[in-house]
Amino acid sequence: MIGTVPPSAIFTAPVLDTRPGWQHNRAMPRIRTITYEQADPESREVFDHYKKERGNIPNMFRTVAYRPEILRTMIAHFRAVMETGTLGIKLKELVAIRTSQLNHCDYCLDSHNRLGLKYGWTEAQLADLDSFRTRSDFNPREKTALELAERETLDSNAVDDQFWARLREHFDEGEIIELAAVIGVFNYFNRFNNALKMEPTE
Repeated sequence: MIGTVPPSAIFTAPVLDTRPGWQHNRAMPRIRTITYEQADPESREVFDHYKKERGNIPNMFRTVAYRPEILRTMIAHFRAVMETGTLGIKLKELVAIRTSQLNHCDYCLDSHNRLGLKYGWTEAQLADLDSFRTRSDFNPREKTALELAERETLDSNAVDDQFWARLREHFDEGEIIELAAVIGVFNYFNRFNNALKMEPTE
């Protein structure tokens, strides 16, 4: 009888050029962003929040503001995913960055690489996430979270029972919900921004 093959040997993510700031398909944005003056009052509240928090208004949100009701619900969900729970923002940003690398989203990487550095990851770590399995500066918990980002992004059916058992060694049910939600929302954002050729925020 053939022995069981470790899940990490079965699932192999593609090797990508994931250097911070790497440009895959930079082009003119397909939709012009809305100015502060053009935005409705509730959208301006969102703009004010991010201007205060990040020092700029993300172009993605200035674009979604064409439909204020979508912007409001998008921001509410995004903040719940990133700002609540017990995982902490540092690990969430790491899986967000890996997800964005896999989807070649220059827009999201431009913003979240900077946030990843702010929260304590190094340039060397972020530039070499393809090799996270063999790097000594990621612990087993972080490596498992990164592997979930790869599996959920590239083939969500690859979250098989063997990998699930390893995932449960490091995370409880609520923490898995948090991780899966971060990966899910960034797959949404990555695809949205890629399709609209969103221009990185200055």
